[in-house]
Amino acid sequence: MLTYGQDVWNYAFFMTRQAYLADDISQDVFFKAYSSIQTFRGEASIKTWLIAITRNIAINYRRSAFMRKVILVERIFYKDSHPSAENEALGCGQSHPIWDVVLKLPLKYREVLILDAKYELTMKEMSSVLGISEGAVKSRLSRARQKVAAIWKEEPEYEQA
Repeated sequence: MLTYGQDVWNYAFFMTRQAYLADDISQDVFFKAYSSIQTFRGEASIKTWLIAITRNIAINYRRSAFMRKVILVERIFYKDSHPSAENEALGCGQSHPIWDVVLKLPLKYREVLILDAKYELTMKEMSSVLGISEGAVKSRLSRARQKVAAIWKEEPEYEQA
């Protein structure tokens, strides 16, 4: 947990975009890893194995009926509310603008960019984690980069002087 805890939490956050879900998922990941360490075959690194577990648990959270209801209720009741000025200022100071753009992408593109840029996984490792071919990883990565570039160019605050 000390070595990979922050990586697991960050990946869970990128998958769900919710800090409280990232907390729950991180706990579940390490519980599952601890309880099933005997199934680790050593075909990938521990980091890659933990990222794969994180991905699977995050997807299960997103699919669960409970989560769909919670998210739906959240959209209905909190749609028009705004964070306080303090929270907004803190949030802006803690994030690089490129990650805001990445978080706007659909999950399949967001995943490959995060695994590539943040976790520096190889194409083979990404293929293993995502359960798709290396060619599909390369294709998604290329499309994701194109989408980020397009969004970056459209946003007026990102234009260079």
